[in-house]
Amino acid sequence: MENNDILIRLRYALDIKDTDMAEIFRLGGIEMTKADVQQALIKSTGEDDDEQLKVNNRMIESFLNGFIVFKRGKQELKPGQPDSLALTGEHVNNLLLKKVKIALQLTSEDIIEILDSAGVKVTKGELSALLRKEGHKNYKECGDRYARNFLKGLAIRYRG
Repeated sequence: MENNDILIRLRYALDIKDTDMAEIFRLGGIEMTKADVQQALIKSTGEDDDEQLKVNNRMIESFLNGFIVFKRGKQELKPGQPDSLALTGEHVNNLLLKKVKIALQLTSEDIIEILDSAGVKVTKGELSALLRKEGHKNYKECGDRYARNFLKGLAIRYRG
């Protein structure tokens, strides 16, 4: 799934305004204007997309980090504690699940219910594997199907 598509679906599911999107990017460390955000949210037609601003992995991860700060506030770091919002370079779909879970303060049961409302059955063990750190022996890469249905379930939950 393309990063632009993730942004479009997340924006729709949670009803985020363009100005808030620009603020979320800023909180994540990327300066984007409202016009830049609108260019990133143009649906791809598959042809020559000169108008669309392509969102790369660094931008989507920064957005998700900014989303956590936007929803929960800036976390005060203790001396010697590393910045928990540093860019990791993990698979985008896994980051989407993890960071939205943190930002919206969802439990694993909440995510299972969200996926279930979109028609996907997942066990706690499978979800745990998707939420693990890359490199862990039980880590599983999150496929587009899970990410797409997670965003669909969020829309059902938050938009009705």
